[in-house]
Amino acid sequence: MSSLQIFLWVAFPWLAVVACVVGVVWRWRTDQFGWTTHSSQIYESKLLRLSSPLFHYGMLFVFVGHLMGLAFPKEFTRAVGLDDHTYHLVATIPGTIAGIAAVLGLIGLIYRRFVNRTVRMHTSRSDKVMYLLLTLAIMSGFIATVSTQVFGGPHGYDYRETISPWLRELFILNPMPELMEEVPWQFKLHVFSGFLLLAVWPATRLVHALSAPVGYVTRPYVVYRSRDIRTQPTRQHTAWEPVRTNKHQPAEEARWSGA
Repeated sequence: MSSLQIFLWVAFPWLAVVACVVGVVWRWRTDQFGWTTHSSQIYESKLLRLSSPLFHYGMLFVFVGHLMGLAFPKEFTRAVGLDDHTYHLVATIPGTIAGIAAVLGLIGLIYRRFVNRTVRMHTSRSDKVMYLLLTLAIMSGFIATVSTQVFGGPHGYDYRETISPWLRELFILNPMPELMEEVPWQFKLHVFSGFLLLAVWPATRLVHALSAPVGYVTRPYVVYRSRDIRTQPTRQHTAWEPVRTNKHQPAEEARWSGA
């Protein structure tokens, strides 16, 4: 294999993972106040209410699909009674739907980010780099799924014969770059862009994905009180009004409660 192939499928993924881990630790130790989504909802909310759920729920199911396809070998799915054709249908149909949702949500977020003047003014350089790499990773994966799985014949491209074992062996420090030689270019671009996004992850707002609000579902209810205009105003404080022990007592002999 060439030096470029060894770099792309051995060195670069390892470097990206190290950059991500070191960057996350550094960000947590030095910039916890910046560990946030930097929400721009205050500037525009209509498009955000539509695009954000589409993107996040789509990406959640895309992540689950990646986990199933990359972490579990073919022998495992066969052992639980799922033949290859059924697995292909189960992975492709929901995966395509989730991909469409993620792409539509991303398009809405990008449109809102760069067309709305107020939101665009509050877009940092790291946001622009993040959106560029995020678009590359998502679109390359969507194109790979549609071109090789949906329109790639009854069984599609079996990435569990190449990409999945390559990735598993890579993470146990037993690289097998030769498995990536015959992989379609669409998947190669998707893998490369995914690791590139992983490398810059800690320097962007994407770090908020590592702080999932697990305690949200068990937290106590927050009580909100209405500011009804019919509510009577609070009675004024009267601590300094004169207090008389006897209603016939002369005013000059009255004592003050604040004295």
